[in-house]
Amino acid sequence: MRFLSFTAGREEHYGAVVDDRVVDLAERMPEYPTLRHVLDAGALVRAMDVAVSASPDFDLRELDYLPPVTNPRKIICIGVNYPDRKPRLTREGERSTYPSVFMRTRESLVGHGQAILKPPETEQLDYAGEIVLVVGKGGRRIPEEKAPEHIAGLTIMNEGSARDWMRHGDFNVTQGKNFESSGALGPWMMTREE
Repeated sequence: MRFLSFTAGREEHYGAVVDDRVVDLAERMPEYPTLRHVLDAGALVRAMDVAVSASPDFDLRELDYLPPVTNPRKIICIGVNYPDRKPRLTREGERSTYPSVFMRTRESLVGHGQAILKPPETEQLDYAGEIVLVVGKGGRRIPEEKAPEHIAGLTIMNEGSARDWMRHGDFNVTQGKNFESSGALGPWMMTREE
């Protein structure tokens, strides 16, 4: 199933896509004000049940999309993650065995169909298509074979990057990845089953 967050009028809602229309789950599940609250409570299966038993409220064309999870606890990104990119190097110039990790702020992302803003401070706003894992169940020191149980779904990102700002620090890209509204997320989160 596909879950999304959106505005209708001035109100923020979240819902599920059923036959290219949207069931407003915020109205039907008021104990969960956002999709993140649904995920935190482990109530995604309940949300699916509510969605399939309800009549749709909106057409997809009448929505203003927000990032699927509007208030994530963290946005952790993995850098240089394509095989054809230059290898990650340590300070000593050796190939790194660990991924390059950086954070993004939620203010740096807009929803599907919203304008990405080019910061006036950069001459090199670039883009990269990324697959995003939405973690729905927290944990620590999770065995690799159990990791999929913690993934609620997938979405996509147009990751805007101010390339010239990424060169301002050694081995640090964070400053070039967090300009306001410089990347887009969504349109929705697809559950693993879909």
